Amino acid sequence: MMLKLYFLGFLIKSLLTIGIVTPRGLLMQRFHENLLPLRAAVITAMPTAVLFATLETQPTHGSLKPRNVQFQSRNFHNILRWQPGSFLTGNGSVYFVQYKMYGQRQWKNKTDCWGTTALFCDLTNETLDLYEPYYGRVMTARAGSYSAWSMTPRFTPWWETKLDPPAVTTVPVNGSLLVLLRAPELPYRNRKGNNTSTENYYNLVYRVFLIDNLVEKEQKAYEGTQRTVQIEGLTPRSGYCIVAEIYRPMLGRKSPRSGRRCVQIP
Repeated sequence: MMLKLYFLGFLIKSLLTIGIVTPRGLLMQRFHENLLPLRAAVITAMPTAVLFATLETQPTHGSLKPRNVQFQSRNFHNILRWQPGSFLTGNGSVYFVQYKMYGQRQWKNKTDCWGTTALFCDLTNETLDLYEPYYGRVMTARAGSYSAWSMTPRFTPWWETKLDPPAVTTVPVNGSLLVLLRAPELPYRNRKGNNTSTENYYNLVYRVFLIDNLVEKEQKAYEGTQRTVQIEGLTPRSGYCIVAEIYRPMLGRKSPRSGRRCVQIP
């Protein structure tokens, strides 16, 4: 009996020395890591039906499930973003993205984000109806294991998009200051090929603030819907700066302020 135990111990020690067996299954871990790029390529090329049939036979891991899956929208540029699963570190994961409009039964694949390694996906062209609600969802694949889908809250572009401040141009005119304002534009053109202003979708209110550079005093110079504003009563040979913001009364939201546009009054 003692001889058998001695022989077994000697055999294991020898296998560890030459690298055939490694502690805690390290060899198998290295094997999976070497196969990961190939598996990711195969998964990416799989037809949807084959992929889902495969997923049903593979174990799912809660630690792989993407976190904080949500839309972030700016001037109707709608980006789906997420974070890796709670215990994922480093590279090696690929992600699969689907979307659908509220009320639809079938999810649609986002081809450009099917097997992506990025942590975001541009769904602007898939969410063009600004008044309709949408959903997105993301799944992770890593080393032959797959997560469950992680879905966004309901997302309606018109309600949730954030607007940039207006573009501001200042022109001194006969002792006064002419301020020209332009609302942000959508990230795509209309059917005629023209740029589309966010003014087409909201009743925008512009707020213009005048800053006297001598005393660094700020006052509201204008609030209204006009995009051309003339500010009078300025002190000659003095410097002024203009900042502006957009307010959406229906939503009770305002944009960040624009950068300062400064001029010297002759």
